[in-house]
Amino acid sequence: MVFIAFIIGTAGSGKSLLTASFSEWLKVNEQNVATLNLDPGVIKLPYAPDIDIRDYITIDEIMDNYELGPNGALILAADFIASEIEKIREEIEAVSPDILIVDTPGQMELFAFRVSGPYIASEISKDPKAIVYLFDAAFSLNPLNYVSNMFLSAAVYMRFLLPQIHVLSKCDLIPREDVDKIIEWSEDKAALEAAINGRLNGDKRLLSYRLSRAIYQLGLNFPLIPVSAKTNEGFVDLNAALERVFTRGEKITY
Repeated sequence: MVFIAFIIGTAGSGKSLLTASFSEWLKVNEQNVATLNLDPGVIKLPYAPDIDIRDYITIDEIMDNYELGPNGALILAADFIASEIEKIREEIEAVSPDILIVDTPGQMELFAFRVSGPYIASEISKDPKAIVYLFDAAFSLNPLNYVSNMFLSAAVYMRFLLPQIHVLSKCDLIPREDVDKIIEWSEDKAALEAAINGRLNGDKRLLSYRLSRAIYQLGLNFPLIPVSAKTNEGFVDLNAALERVFTRGEKITY
């Protein structure tokens, strides 16, 4: 059995660096972990993926074969990944990890909001899966941006209907008091509503308030885990959250 964690977030939220650092941290802690890169357009990664979609699909080849620009090639590539799912599944079985960290495309919509995304997540394995959704710490400092990310995370949950863990990524880049403030928003809707009412005006305030209320009414409020891929802060908590999802709180042992 392989436990699969998909790392999802907006462009620049730190998906690849988290994949690199967290997988290394797991290895140091004697976990049998492997990494899968699902971004066919990435040029350089901060880790050497055990399985790489670029072995089957490259953006340059698609641009040449279909006379497309970079954006069109990325969209087509996202759908082509689905046609290679059997080969990817065979590679996963050959590597035989206990934990697979999946680094999804930099442009989140190419994976989360194409028809192929949920298909890939479903067909890559029938074993337990979870999504780790990243909130960029610097971006989330503004309550308008924070609520926007809440909406995106809710949309991702609706698309995949998988257990979802929320991470405040790159928390080393902002002061600790700001980290604590964002964490409070994620845990206390009254604190978030106070920030919305105190810092936003007009339509921004009204839309943020109503959208956050709608998300809460759906029961989709997930507390954030502050994490730094540079300092390894939060990795113990992230690992514990994954263990709760995959093994109902039991430690992953081999």
